[in-house]
Amino acid sequence: MSLCCAAVAFIGFAPTYWLPMATKTLNVNPVVHLHGALFFAWSLFLVFQTWLASSGRIARHRAVGMIGVSFATAMTIFGTLVAINAMKAAAAIGMRSEGIAFAIVPLSGIAFFAVAFTLAVANVRRPEIHKRLMMLAAISILDAAIARWFMTFLAPPGAVGPPPVAVAIPPAIVAYLLVVVAMIYDWRSRGRPHAVYLIGGTALLLVKLLSLPISSSQAWHDVAGGILNLAQ
Repeated sequence: MSLCCAAVAFIGFAPTYWLPMATKTLNVNPVVHLHGALFFAWSLFLVFQTWLASSGRIARHRAVGMIGVSFATAMTIFGTLVAINAMKAAAAIGMRSEGIAFAIVPLSGIAFFAVAFTLAVANVRRPEIHKRLMMLAAISILDAAIARWFMTFLAPPGAVGPPPVAVAIPPAIVAYLLVVVAMIYDWRSRGRPHAVYLIGGTALLLVKLLSLPISSSQAWHDVAGGILNLAQ
């Protein structure tokens, strides 16, 4: 599952990040590069940590765990900065309201990741809970990677600015199928899905679905608009 998450992260961003960067046609804010480097490095670190745990090197797994905490902290910070940068870019082309509305997508996603990761660290002495929370955190940020393929093949030619919030839901559903795979594995190996996947998976889906009505609410526009005003 960790390898699958890393592969999805790499392949997902290939058409809009890795390939343009390789051909020197990518022109983005430097904060986006830092954001991408952190998120992809963390996905590789997750594979490394999973390998340590599965090979019985638990002491080593715990010893380097603080690196993962540092990664997650930086990811939360830079994920937020990228979302704010996207709002600023949208406002610059006259799409302030659309940018504020779409900001709910990355900001709610990074918030869920931060909460799931924090709970995983808090349950480090309970491995059955810890590893499933960590997997849930990893899956929760994959919708952005899958969305890049939706954008590549389905976005109208010449589209500019942030898309409608509704278009973020189908890629998320595809990404969350990995939670279903994990639940099926639990069902076959332990007779029932673990509560982490049942509760956490439901919460993950609700966060994504509720982002649609929240994005158009006055309360969200007041909060996100206030953040944008501070950043400008």
